[in-house]
Amino acid sequence: MLVRLLYASFPVGSSTAGLVESILASCRTNNPSLGITGVLCYSEPSFMQVLEGGRAAVNTLYGQILRDQRHQDVTLLHYEEITERWFGGWTMGHVNLERINPSVLLKYCELPELRPTAMSGATAMALLNDLFASASIVGRT
Repeated sequence: MLVRLLYASFPVGSSTAGLVESILASCRTNNPSLGITGVLCYSEPSFMQVLEGGRAAVNTLYGQILRDQRHQDVTLLHYEEITERWFGGWTMGHVNLERINPSVLLKYCELPELRPTAMSGATAMALLNDLFASASIVGRT
């Protein structure tokens, strides 16, 4: 059974760029063997990440993220059973939301900045779907 999990967190430390690269490298190394795909969105000072895959694998990975010293204040935003993946083309795609048109964020947020813990899970998923549809997600498989 496939599931989709969406969470938000805040980086530990002040260098988001280095942390993003570290997280993406871990994902791209470990996710293929786990059957996990997804996307990482980031904007100072927060992360939002969706994970897709088998229930056990996604749940186990989320448990590891909760203990990961690179993240703090991890918050589950959305969890659902799915019939198909949205982000199956990426071991972990990514979006720097500071580089997209602010009107995309204003469509879903009070201000043109990412504050995932102030969004409902459904709103956050709609934002991700919009980013997917507009080809704002980059990365390699």
